[in-house]
Amino acid sequence: MAERREHVICRACHAQCGLIVDFDAEGRPVATHGDKNNPAYAGYSCIKGRELANYHAFSTRLTHTMKRRPDGGHDPVPWRDAARDVAARTQEIIDQHGPNSVAIYIGTFGYNTFPAQAFMLAFMKAIESPMVFTSVTIDQPGKGVASALHGAWLAGSYRHHEWDGLMLVGTNPVVSMLGGVGMNPHKNLHDAKQRGMKLIVIDPRVTDVAKRADLHLQCRPGEDSAILACIARQIIEEGLYDKAFVQEETEGFAALKAAVAPFTPERVAVRAGVPAEQLVEAARMYASFKKGDVSCGTGANMSGFGNSAEYMARVLMSLMGHWRRAGELKRNVGVLIKGFPAMAASPGSAAAWGFGTKLRVRGLEECTSGLPTGALADEILTPGPGQIKALFVLGGNPMLAWPDQIKTFEAMKALDLLVCFDPRMSKTGLLADYVVAPKIHYETHGTTALNEFLGNFGGGWGYEEPYAQVSDPILPTPPGSDLCEEYEFIHAMAGAMGRDLSVKTMAILNPAEADAHRTRFKAGEPTPDPLTAWDAVLNGAPISFRDVRADPDAFKGKVFDRQAAVVQPRPADWTGRLNIGNPAMMEELNDAALRLGKSAETDDFPYRVISRRLSDILNSTWHEDPVQRSRVPHHPAFMNPADMAAIGVQEGDIVELESARASIQCVAVEAPDVRAGCLSVPHAWGTNPDEAEDPLGAGGNTGRLSFNDRDFDKRTGIPLMSAIPVRVRAVRAQAAVAAQ
Repeated sequence: MAERREHVICRACHAQCGLIVDFDAEGRPVATHGDKNNPAYAGYSCIKGRELANYHAFSTRLTHTMKRRPDGGHDPVPWRDAARDVAARTQEIIDQHGPNSVAIYIGTFGYNTFPAQAFMLAFMKAIESPMVFTSVTIDQPGKGVASALHGAWLAGSYRHHEWDGLMLVGTNPVVSMLGGVGMNPHKNLHDAKQRGMKLIVIDPRVTDVAKRADLHLQCRPGEDSAILACIARQIIEEGLYDKAFVQEETEGFAALKAAVAPFTPERVAVRAGVPAEQLVEAARMYASFKKGDVSCGTGANMSGFGNSAEYMARVLMSLMGHWRRAGELKRNVGVLIKGFPAMAASPGSAAAWGFGTKLRVRGLEECTSGLPTGALADEILTPGPGQIKALFVLGGNPMLAWPDQIKTFEAMKALDLLVCFDPRMSKTGLLADYVVAPKIHYETHGTTALNEFLGNFGGGWGYEEPYAQVSDPILPTPPGSDLCEEYEFIHAMAGAMGRDLSVKTMAILNPAEADAHRTRFKAGEPTPDPLTAWDAVLNGAPISFRDVRADPDAFKGKVFDRQAAVVQPRPADWTGRLNIGNPAMMEELNDAALRLGKSAETDDFPYRVISRRLSDILNSTWHEDPVQRSRVPHHPAFMNPADMAAIGVQEGDIVELESARASIQCVAVEAPDVRAGCLSVPHAWGTNPDEAEDPLGAGGNTGRLSFNDRDFDKRTGIPLMSAIPVRVRAVRAQAAVAAQ
């Protein structure tokens, strides 16, 4: 029996599940589990979240900020001293090379700490540097590009409790918690199927969701754009689309019809490796949905033609009118995030590029998904005016997460200043001048604002209702530690440079309105306390941060009593329309069509590495957790049994995956659910290039297999990070592995 229980928000990923932590009589956390009474999550939790309390006490956790010695090692240093030192070095770099020589990279966990993100963006504004890079352009950059070129639908899409059909493309939301079936994916998918919802899955693996699919197209990786174009063509050819909606609310239909014409079921079947009759069945099934959705994931974005895959997903929704209509109710009107007005209309297509910072390499520039992170290593290594000399890494690990690990390694070493915010000595941290040790998880205040924010990406993201939860610290910092929150370090650094910070609210989606809700923190003033920082970050929220905190039920997670919005009709003089034939996307479809007559196979590199997440362990961090590591003892390369037999590989053998760029080693795992010719390998594992191969420990890094300057998207800069061509051979037999 627990002596004390505390409600908390999980910080393992963006999903921010509602958890309960049990404490013993001595105040030690002894168990973590889902809260069955939580109205959004209904008790859902995963092993990653249930292990969070243990991370606080791991010996690998940094309890002091670390400063690099000349010999490459690191020594502890007071964080305020480090902030002054970093400020001085940053100012020297700006004085010598200009503000554009300073860049930031915000990784996945940088988004999980909203104040850190907001204060870091304010710091970049204060030093007048536009060089802001994020994980978005190496994860799902097609979303931002497609949304701009297609145009948003202000009323939004339907939610999972309303769907009678769903199509998932290269995504497995049961594991990723990203876009698909809401915040309790197992329960929601079960309930939807019981209700009669039909499910189409397009994926080279028989994923968790594919096992529940009514139709699974187990395709070759990288062919999602062609498959979706084929489905659209079939719907148009058979006249199955919503003609009234297309006529009244869209533009570009003729251009779309011409662009998808080459994508016949027969031609796409040969290229994509799925039967033509399945493509026709998928088109007819999707066209039968009255309230449906299409969600693309990292698989569709990281395998090539991600922009057009995401775009065609939206086009299919518009062809069928799968958008919320006038007179219907929008239940989630926001708690901590203020969205756009509920109107059955689109502002129309917008520019996806051509408005921001231009890079010096490969003609790349800022797009609606941000600056191309895939080119950041080149911006560091290329000499001349504008060369990046200093990099701040917030909640990320470039050495394991970026493409082209070999070039990334050279870039990290070439920097004059590398500062990482990380609770562990990551592979990037090993190369850093400073590793700032932050408070983590249960030592900080939290809110569910991030996940509410993500709800604006699509119908399977975020919350169905006006839900929010807040949490206070439930664990003290370790005895003798010297920790800070990331925003505190950033504030101290700005103060040492004499720079005010103008923090833009994250609570308002309208950029102009958000800009008007900035909070200024003057240089030299005391560091704001965490609640004041959150006030700034959520300034202008539908319900103020302080008012949410004033409700005791909010600490357990609450659906707030807010009246649903009635979707308003489009005004008579409204000119905006959804663009389903955008010229740039039709050009990309034409490029994809040129591949239809070419073989997808190569003799030199006959296999394809497809990236994946795991349900049992985080991809890039805390692999030292014994509970999670017992479930995934080695870095796996999941292989089809037929491929294993052809290569002469058995379960547990070490295999080498060799691309045109480099090779890595993993442990072979038999997986009948993986399409023959593919190897499903978790990304963001591995060692640095100057370290020995460690297939039984850290594993191999899939980023080492990729070139960042070949087969890259000309708009987002993302190279192939999945569907990477490789050849495979056995390195060590099972007996040798077992002996270690």
